[in-house]
Order: sequence, then C-alpha cells, then structure tokens
Amino acid sequence: MKRIFDLGVASFALITTMPLLTVVAVAVWLDLGWPILYRQERPGLNGKPFEIAKFRTMRTVTDADTTALADEARLSRLGRWLRASSLDELPELWNVIRGDMSLVGPRPLLTEYLPLYSPEQRRRHDVRPGITGWAQIHGRNKLPWEERFELDVWYVDHQCLWLDVRILCRTVGKVLTRAGITEDGQATMSKFTGTPS
Repeated sequence: MKRIFDLGVASFALITTMPLLTVVAVAVWLDLGWPILYRQERPGLNGKPFEIAKFRTMRTVTDADTTALADEARLSRLGRWLRASSLDELPELWNVIRGDMSLVGPRPLLTEYLPLYSPEQRRRHDVRPGITGWAQIHGRNKLPWEERFELDVWYVDHQCLWLDVRILCRTVGKVLTRAGITEDGQATMSKFTGTPS
C-alpha cells in the first residue's frame, strides 16, 4: 500500500506542479546557469546508492586552491529562498516515482556517513529514504544528529500509511512556517562526524 500511495501522490504532485517546476527551473538557470539540477549519489534502501536530484541552490565558487567555499559563501539569494520554501526538493518527486525514495522516510544523507553510523543508526536504511520524515517534523536541521537518527529509527519501527499521511500534513505546516531550515550558526547544517562513544 505504501508504494501505491507514493506512486499515486508523487505522480499527481509532479503533474500539478509542472508549471511551478518550469518557473523555478528558468529562475535557477537565469541565476546560477547550467546545470539546473544538482545531482548527487546518496544511500537508499539497504544503503544501495542512487542519484538524488534537486534544484541547484549554490554557485560553483572556489578559492585560489580550487577548494569549494563554505555553503554560506556559495548560496545565492534565490538558493536561500528555494531552500526556505523547500521548492528545491520538488525534483525528488521523480526519485519517488522511480522507486529510489518514498514520500516519507528518513532523509537520504551523504554516502560518506555510512561507515560512521552505529548499528542502531544504520537501521534508518531499512526503509526507503523520504522527501520528508518523522525527524523533519520534529525540528528538521535544528536537531542534533543523534536525536535525528533516533527519530528516524522510531519511524522505521512504527511506519504505516496513517503515520505517513500525518507526517505529510504536518510537513505542510513546517514548510509554510519555514521552521528548522538551518542549524543554528550554519548556512545549512554541520557535517556528521560520528557518535561519541
């Protein structure tokens, strides 16, 4: 039922938001140039890698040593707005249709984090990653990493269609109020470096 629900809702959302997707794509192209989409490998179900797609929000800016500058220096004004409104996430609807992701589940994080998880934290990969999730409606990027992972694992143990609907409804409120978009003192969020033993 979850997969059927995901496929139906994501397909409907992709079709109905196509005009908005077009406007955002043109805006990104005018502001940041080509490519319009940011693609990156992320771990999915059982840690299997897939390519996630988002609208670009950052400039390709480096220092004299060709090292990418911090997120704060690379985020454009449009990029900040896209992140604040979560419109940069819309292309992930295609990932849901493809079966890489679910509408609801633990957010897909960086592949480099995989060896840093404890066995309990690694259980977040027992389900498909989601566009939104239990951790996202409980604080999003403002939560400490350990608390986010505890919420992710709680979702894995309690997932059901009714819970997904509840999370989706609460996500709308979080997006409208722009709650928890960034970690305090960060342009986005700090990197996960492992759980202290």
